[in-house]
Amino acid sequence: QVQLAESGGGLVQAGGSLRLSCAASGRTFSQYTMGWFRHAPGKEREFVARIRWNGGSTTYADSVKGRFTISRDNAKKTVYLQMNSLKPEDTAVYYCAASFLGGPDMYWGQGTQVTVSS
Repeated sequence: QVQLAESGGGLVQAGGSLRLSCAASGRTFSQYTMGWFRHAPGKEREFVARIRWNGGSTTYADSVKGRFTISRDNAKKTVYLQMNSLKPEDTAVYYCAASFLGGPDMYWGQGTQVTVSS
């Protein structure tokens, strides 16, 4: 089992940048595929980005491709989401998620609020 804690959210103007961090507990972080999701008011939760446990390949939602970058530091048991060229529509609570060996069961963090003003 893994526990996740997000940080780095805040208020930023459109065009600005933020870096989210997700610190994980447990001894097998390197075996978890890690992802970021977001949930905006009045909308369904949506996938943002994923980085696989084996090989580190990444996948992005079309809405963030070219602006967001997901990365991981297995030694620090942390996954990051670098968000550049932020837009007001990026405003949401951002959640970190982990799945062991990329399986169907997912663990979730508590979320961190990102607000982008126009």
